[in-house]
Formats: sequence, C-alpha cells, structure tokens
Amino acid sequence: MVRLIGYFFGIGTVLMLIVAGGVAFFVNSISKDLPDYEVLAKYEPPVTTRVHAADGSLMAEYYKERRMFLPIQAVPDRVKAAFVSAEDKSFYQHHGLDYLGLTRAMSTNIVNKLTGNDRRPVGASTITQQVAKNMLLSSEQTYDRKIKEAIVALRMERTFTKDQILELYLNEMFFGMGAYGIAGAALTYFDKSVNELTISESAYLAALLKGPANYHPYRYAQRALERRNWVIERMAENGFISAEDAKEAKETPLGVKPHNADERLFASEYFAEEVRRQIVSRYGNASLLEGGLSVRTTLDPQLQIKARKTLHNGFIRYDEAQGYRGPVKKLSMNTDWGQELGEVAGLTDVPEWHLAVVLDATPDALEIGLQPVRDPSGKISEERVTGRVAAADMKWAMRMNIAGKRSTAKSPGGVLDVGDVIYVEKKDGNAYRLRQVPKISGALVAMDPHTGRVLAMVGGFSYAQSEFNRATQAYRQPGSSFKPFVYAAALDNGYTPASVVLDGPISVNQGGALGVWSPKNYSGKFSGPSTLRYGIEQSRNLMTVRLAQDMGMKTVAEYAERFGIYDKMMPVLSMSLGAGETTVLRMVTGYSIMANGGRSITPSMIDRVQDRYGKTIFKHDMRQCQNCNAEEWSNQEEPELIDDRDQVLDPMTAYQITSMMEGVVKRGTARMLMSLNRPLAGKTGTTNDEKDAWFVGFTPDMVVGLYLGMDQPAPLGRGGTGSGLAVPVFKDFMTVALANTPKVDFRVPEGMTMIAINRRTGMRATPGGPDVIMEAFKPGTGPADSYSVIGADSFQEGSPVQPQSPQANKAINSGSGGLY
Repeated sequence: MVRLIGYFFGIGTVLMLIVAGGVAFFVNSISKDLPDYEVLAKYEPPVTTRVHAADGSLMAEYYKERRMFLPIQAVPDRVKAAFVSAEDKSFYQHHGLDYLGLTRAMSTNIVNKLTGNDRRPVGASTITQQVAKNMLLSSEQTYDRKIKEAIVALRMERTFTKDQILELYLNEMFFGMGAYGIAGAALTYFDKSVNELTISESAYLAALLKGPANYHPYRYAQRALERRNWVIERMAENGFISAEDAKEAKETPLGVKPHNADERLFASEYFAEEVRRQIVSRYGNASLLEGGLSVRTTLDPQLQIKARKTLHNGFIRYDEAQGYRGPVKKLSMNTDWGQELGEVAGLTDVPEWHLAVVLDATPDALEIGLQPVRDPSGKISEERVTGRVAAADMKWAMRMNIAGKRSTAKSPGGVLDVGDVIYVEKKDGNAYRLRQVPKISGALVAMDPHTGRVLAMVGGFSYAQSEFNRATQAYRQPGSSFKPFVYAAALDNGYTPASVVLDGPISVNQGGALGVWSPKNYSGKFSGPSTLRYGIEQSRNLMTVRLAQDMGMKTVAEYAERFGIYDKMMPVLSMSLGAGETTVLRMVTGYSIMANGGRSITPSMIDRVQDRYGKTIFKHDMRQCQNCNAEEWSNQEEPELIDDRDQVLDPMTAYQITSMMEGVVKRGTARMLMSLNRPLAGKTGTTNDEKDAWFVGFTPDMVVGLYLGMDQPAPLGRGGTGSGLAVPVFKDFMTVALANTPKVDFRVPEGMTMIAINRRTGMRATPGGPDVIMEAFKPGTGPADSYSVIGADSFQEGSPVQPQSPQANKAINSGSGGLY
C-alpha cells in the first residue's frame, strides 16, 4: 500500500513539475515582449491647454483629450474612497492582484462556459491591473493579455507606491462626454473643481468608469442613479462614510450640470483665436492640443466688453440707416413653430439678440414667438414664449432696402409676414426691438503704447457669423489716417509744424499707361499756403502730396516701414495718402510708437506661456532689471528697468506730431471728441469713394484704432467718412474706457521750446491773438523769419488759390524751400 502511495505521489510530483515547467516556460515567453512599466514614472498624458485673460478669467481650452493632470495630493479622501469602493475595495491591501476576486471570476466564467451562457467573461481586475491594461497593453479579451496584465501589475506594485498608481489611474481614465481624468470629469459633469465634489458627485464619477455610455446622465438617468447609489452603499460598507451620510447622498439627485467645453470668456472669441494661431505658430499644433500649456494673455475683459458694445452700436447705427433687408428666413408654420424655429442657427456670441418668428403682423405691432431653449441634453424645450414688437421699435425698418430696391412701408404688417424669422432684442417685459445682422463690418484694437500689450480687440460683428479677424487679417487702405507718418518723417528731417506748404491743385505725371494723377481734397476746395499743422488738422490731401514730393517718397517709405505699417512700401506719391493696404493692429502699433515717445514696440496678445510643470517658456516683457532681487534693503537706490528698445523716432518729433494730432481733435476733423474733455490726439481716415472710415486716436496711456467698411469694399455713401462714422464709435468707447480715470497730459520732452505762432501762416505772433497757438519747436529751430512756401512754384497770379495772410502776399518763394 505504501509502495502504491509512493508510486502515485511520484507520478503526481512529476506531473506537477511538468505543469510548473510549462507554466514557467509560458510565463517566460510572454514576459519577453512585455512593455517597460517603468516608463510610467515619466507619465505625460495629453493635457488641455488653457488660455486666460489678464485677470485670470478662463478664455478658451484646446485639447485632444480634455484632461488636466491632478497630483494625488490634491484629490480629497472622499473622492479616492469612491473610486476604491467602486473598482477595487482591497486596493490598499493587495499587491497587484485580488486572488479571491480572481477565483470567483474564474468560477463564474467556467460555469457560464459549461452552461452555454454567452455572457462576457468576468475579469476581476484591480486598479493596478486597469492601469497596466489602459496604459501599457491592449484591451483585447484574451487570456494571454490577462496574464500579461497580471505580470505587469505585480511588477508595478514593487516599483510604485499605491498613491502613485492611483494617481495614474485617476488621471488616465475616460469618463465619457469627452472628459479624461478626474479633473476634466469634475469640470465636464459638474462644472466644479475636484476638491468641491460632494459624496454623491464623487460616487457618480466613480460609477461612470464601468461604462460611461451605459450611465449617461440624460439617456440613462435611472440606470446612472442606481449605479451611483450602489457606489455610495459600497463606500458605507467599507467604512469610508457613515450610514447617515450615505442615506443623505442617495437621496440627492444626480445634479449633473454640464460644463460647455467650448465656453469662452464673453466677447473674447476673436482674441482667443488669434492667440491660438500664435501658439501653433510658435510651438506647433501638438503642443497646443496635448502640451498642457498655460497661456496668460493681455486681454482686459471689461475693456473688451466695452469695445465690443461700442463697435456693435456703430455697425447698427449705420446699418439701420440704410433700411431693412428682410427676414432671416421663412417658416412653413404647418407644425409646431417652436420645433421648427428651434432648428434655425442663430448667433451664439450675440446673446442679447434672440431669434423669433412672426405670429401675427398688425398695423400697430408684431406678435412674435421666441426661439425655445434647449436643455443640457440638447432637447428643445416644450415651453413657448411670446412677445411683441411695437411699431415704434421697428420704425427704422419701415424704410426697406431689399435686393437693392428701396421702398417704404406704413405699418409693421407692410414689412413682415407671418412665418418670417427675425432677430429681436429685449427691452422690458415682453417688449422687443427689431434687429438685423449688419452688413457693414470692421475692427477695433486698444493697446498700451508703452508695452505693446493689446488690451482689447474686436474682429467683427460676430465670430459665430464669420471667424475672419478684421483686426489682424483684413488688409485695408488706411486713407488719411496714414498722413501722420508722412508728417512725422518730415518733422524728423528738418521741417517744423510751422513749415508752409501750398494747398492748391497739383497734377503728377506717373509715366507710361498710368497717365496723369490729379489728387483732390475731400471738400474739393483749396486753402492756399498753410502750415503743416493746418494740413494735418484739416486733412488736406494736396498739402500731403506736395510735402511727400518735396521730401521724397523714399524717405516716407523708410519711415512707414520703421513704424511697421508696411513690410515694403512702394515709393509712389499716392501711397502718401494711404493708398497701400495694412491692418488695424499695424496702424495702432505705429501710432503707439508716436504716443510713447518714439520707442519701438512689438504688439503682443500674450504676456506669458508656462508648460505643464509651471515653467515659464515665454514672456513678453524682456526688459532686464539689475539688482531687483535684493535680500534686504540697505538704503540702496531703487532698481531701474533697462529699456533697450530701438528709438524709431526722435522723442521731440514724437511730441510734435502728437501735438499736431491734438489739433485734429481741437480744431480739425475730430472736433466731436472735444466734449470728452481729455488730452486726446488722433487722425481720421477716409478712402476713395468712402469705402472705409478710419480713426486712430490716443491718450498718453492708451491707443485705439478702428475702421468700418464692407467686407467686399463698396461705397458707404456720402458722409461715410472717418469723422462721420469712426469718430463717434471712438468717442463712445473712450467715454466708458476713461471713466473714473485721472486726466493725464501728454509728456513734453525736455528741451522743447514753446513759441506763439499764427497757425495758418507759421509766422511768429503775439500770444492771445486770433488763430494764435503755442507751437513746439526743437532746440535751434523756430518760426521762419521770412515767408516761404513749399510748392509755391505752381502758384500763379490770378490763380483761385490765394495766400491766406497779408504776409504771404508779400513773399512767396518758389522752389522746394520751407526747411526751417
């Protein structure tokens, strides 16, 4: 008997050794091509890039996988408890594998196989195994993969701490609705940070990992609630929360409040898109979508809202004066108008406007139905809201301009019919105004002239309507707003504000097929010999052409390129009147150089960029500050920032041209701005046939430039000038932008001499007399001792162009002259 037992024991031992050898061989063969789990120590998942305004407000997010990496130390215990309870209750006790769970799973799978049950095999994976599968292996349902997963999990447990493994898990997993990682999930589902999550919210997020699509908060709300409550029960059973807390949490609704992943800081769409393009250009698209950059921009949110509102108002004023162009579209009205209207796309970035359908049109008003809202799941609400547009609130629309044909209606019913879809803006109660999307467009930029920081930028009426940024991408003729650069070049090359130029007819033979060019003043009239100051204040084209001709267009082109208006300017006379094409941002940058005393600046919409670890990889302010980091104060002098920027323009010249543009506001084409009662300088601009209306103006500490015009350039009509269209918008903006700020005078450089002159003749005058002003002169210069006129060789006795003073009648010198 003993011999038989020994015999069977020997056979069993041999078989066990064979099986063990086979298993060892199998495991060894599988282990050869296992991935290197130690790479997880350098885990860098795709992380969301976030763009912030200057005050820290979130502007935009860009991502391939919507994820924000969160260190485990920042995850509250209740959140950890929810995931451990839902996925691996013995996580902190086992060493990578849950052997009891594996035994149960194997038993279940064997029973299912024997009984013909086709249910999916049960895996019993621990959190460690899930990390191994999701980050190092595939998701295929094979025993080979399962064994590999177990081996890697055991090895990971020997290398990483439990918290490190849980950190990998919580940051890697997909939670549905485009969210990756716990931080992204908290924001996506509850619009909260992780540390703000409640027990019930934490439990729901933990419940999602079993199958996000199966527990969708809207499609499968009841199923999601049941799974969440199951997790809460496990948390209580495992001792992480009390029975009372569990009861209260289970009675709480799901409370999902989806965060709009495309949500942006109001009115910042054009700015954010320009920042996005710059980041891609600088670091590449992969860094934008996966690099987890933190971008701090220069945008002032409050100033941006003011810029948007005032520019919008300017568009609307002009557009409504042209008449009503008809409805957005027409509905059949055969079914529920709310459902039909709900499918019409509106302007998502103009929330003050609402789409509506005309339900009835009477002689006194329109009865309208407002577009129904959608719930978070995207379903159109069953509620129907109605309103009324009184005849007085659509009076402007009585003048109709449909397909270029103008007509007049006597009542609202003569303008719109039942079923017409329109835009309306709420007044009060159920009263609304009729609106229409303006046909005119344009752009506005506000900049700090000392740093080049772009404080506000509006690139059009609606980003939802057109993503084309007219502030940076639209190349338009600046017209007369370019003239200050011509005059600045002159002042930097020997001319003075009192230099006299003939304002009279001129014809230039351009040669070849171009023929003779005969520019005109906007008014069609001439002023005779006048000072440079008068020429810029009254925007005299003929004086500018003569000045450019006398100075030489190569000089003008050189200065235009210095200021960054053009990359390479054709040195032809017509360019002196702004016939070239440039952008609003370039014009504002050029004016900023004049406003800051002639220092070169680089326009910037980005203050700082940090990588995913918080390291600064770019900053706009590159000034050096020696001795800034002192350990203690020992009565030493305050450190000074070293400004090594190029001096583009003589500071005295910069002040002279600024003073001359102050005259544009006080006596010239921008007199409307005098009511602001502020030190202001600027220049209007109007292109041929009134196709574009410009104004660029500034205080000592802010430069604002804008234009209005059609995207396909077309005449704006008589009066569609810089002074008529652009200046009112500038005034509205500066009224709110400068509110509650102190008045600051323009800074006068040391050495400037102030001399009383007659602003028309440029001759020395007695202070206090008519047409007498205090003019700024550089050292060694001053008013001319004798009257000399640039371009006087074209003056002839009997010409309709006559000198403007008795002194001018006494001495008109021919030739170029005029350099004092």
